[in-house]
Amino acid sequence: MEYEVRIGKTALKRIMKAPIRVQILLRELALDLREKGPIRSDWPNFSALSSTTYHCHLNYSWVACWSWEKGTVLVEVYYAGSREDAPY
Repeated sequence: MEYEVRIGKTALKRIMKAPIRVQILLRELALDLREKGPIRSDWPNFSALSSTTYHCHLNYSWVACWSWEKGTVLVEVYYAGSREDAPY
């Protein structure tokens, strides 16, 4: 099954300010989410934040957070930015 991955406006704005390597990592994460689904325990520090939200580290300083509801194919990346400002 292939998932639909959307990157929210706020996440997109933040990631555009990130180093190019972090931007590439977010793209790789989005491809993994699309092809393999929202449970990405193969990414560093992956964890569930709630029953519908998840996060992982892109590198030491940058994280991504996304939401997904069981039974749907939509995964939305709602945050991509520094660890210090992460919404958890």
